[in-house]
Amino acid sequence: MTDTLAAPRTKGPIVWMDMDQTELDNAYDQAVYASNQPLVQARRNAANARAKARLGAAERFQYGASEIEGIDIYRTRDIPDNAPINVYIHGGAWRNGRCADFAFLSEMIVDAGAHSVIVDFNNIDDVGGNLMTMAKQVRSAVAWVYNNAQKFGGDKNRLTVTGHSSGSHLTSTIVTCDWQKDFGLPKDIVKGAMLASGMYDLKPVRLSKRSKYVNFTDEIEEELSAIRHLDRLNCPIVVAYGTQETPEFQRQARDFAAAVKAAGKPITFIVGEGYNHFEIQETLASPYGLLGREVLKLMKLD
Repeated sequence: MTDTLAAPRTKGPIVWMDMDQTELDNAYDQAVYASNQPLVQARRNAANARAKARLGAAERFQYGASEIEGIDIYRTRDIPDNAPINVYIHGGAWRNGRCADFAFLSEMIVDAGAHSVIVDFNNIDDVGGNLMTMAKQVRSAVAWVYNNAQKFGGDKNRLTVTGHSSGSHLTSTIVTCDWQKDFGLPKDIVKGAMLASGMYDLKPVRLSKRSKYVNFTDEIEEELSAIRHLDRLNCPIVVAYGTQETPEFQRQARDFAAAVKAAGKPITFIVGEGYNHFEIQETLASPYGLLGREVLKLMKLD
């Protein structure tokens, strides 16, 4: 009789903490820990189609010179002028996604009396693995929204940002941007941010298989690791993760939240019991959802 049981894997040399290379690679691959990803994706696609039908076409504005450097805006009908603004930075392992895929997150914002802005930016493969290019794009998009809020009836003094997954990493680079130095803007243009299921220290990410498509350098690791620049954090933030996410995404959230608290900055820490990486994003779409409720609190619309 043939033994069909797989032989136990031999652990390799330690690469990060107590993990060998395979374990670290898996810890930065959410699909390994979320077998229902295709089902969640199908739900999200259906929700996105329904939201687009209800919201109608988004208004498109360019924040940069290239075609991809644009934003989709869904305006609230409740407060046509001087409405609060929420900017969404999408995830996708830095490799996937377009703003048209995330209209399902706009409906809650619009119904609450705010304008929803979703940012398009290059994926990492489009820019030769240069993560700095992507960070500069999303920062430039937020600067454009702040400087041009009156064009779409927004209140630049009530601007918040939400990000999930690699979009949460990019959002962390937004809230730790030196706005005065880089854009000549006040240091507190962002009034609050939701950071869901992100990465805030790039050292272990650089050691993982993500380095095969991200061209990490010492400069990029340093500049784009938000945990190293908390002196630039000038707004309250929410840091969240799900208990069914990978061990590294859970640790990244815990360590970042602890560092922000130790720095004396205002923070709300949310642990989503029973949620995996993809499921917790869905809660951003509802005012009764775990994270949707927190976004509205940040915007003072709860």
